[in-house]
Amino acid sequence: MKKKAHNCDHSCFMCRHTLEDWRGQIALNRTTIKLRKGQQFIAEGEAVKGVFFVQSGIVKVHRRWGEKEMIVRFAKKGDIVGHRGVTSHHDVYPIAATALEPTELCFVDLNFFFLSLRVNPTLSYQLMLFYADELQLSEQRMCNNVRLSVKGRIAWSLLLLYRLFGDAAADGYIGLTLSKTDLAAYIGTTYETVYRAMGELVAQGLVVLKGKKIFLRNIQALKIVAEES
Repeated sequence: MKKKAHNCDHSCFMCRHTLEDWRGQIALNRTTIKLRKGQQFIAEGEAVKGVFFVQSGIVKVHRRWGEKEMIVRFAKKGDIVGHRGVTSHHDVYPIAATALEPTELCFVDLNFFFLSLRVNPTLSYQLMLFYADELQLSEQRMCNNVRLSVKGRIAWSLLLLYRLFGDAAADGYIGLTLSKTDLAAYIGTTYETVYRAMGELVAQGLVVLKGKKIFLRNIQALKIVAEES
């Protein structure tokens, strides 16, 4: 994990929602971290150090579920990571985080992040909305686990990933290189189940697979599948 100073393009969650005059303080208190593909930068259960913001690349946020891995979310350029450790007692991270591709992060320690929240009310307000959105999405995924078939959960998850990572240059492509193992960990099922269900979606002409790239051929039909119990 390489750390060095680097110019900021002010595209991350913190910079977007802080006062312009505060950016000088961010520049003084930030550290840029470069990661290789597959490199972990947060370990589940380690002491909270601060929060990270994705400058480039894609990150998976995950945790252990018995002997299995469960992917909580994916983070792209501009997103915040490590906020799940920002609590009233802020002792340990309840999640881990790993780069899915060469990634560059901006890191600020916890004390400076709390100071930024106090000085910048818009940042505090936007963080509150972000937590609310995350809670709503988490509740929806829990509900899906009960009411939807595995194929329905996969369709729902693919539509969500397309909304978050849709490739503007190629309509229908999810701009996220995703293995079936990671997709299974995100949905909460097994690799074999994902393999069979994805095969059915491909056979129905709803999805096209090109290596680890996923193309949604029929979004409207996928929305119908995403409601199947």
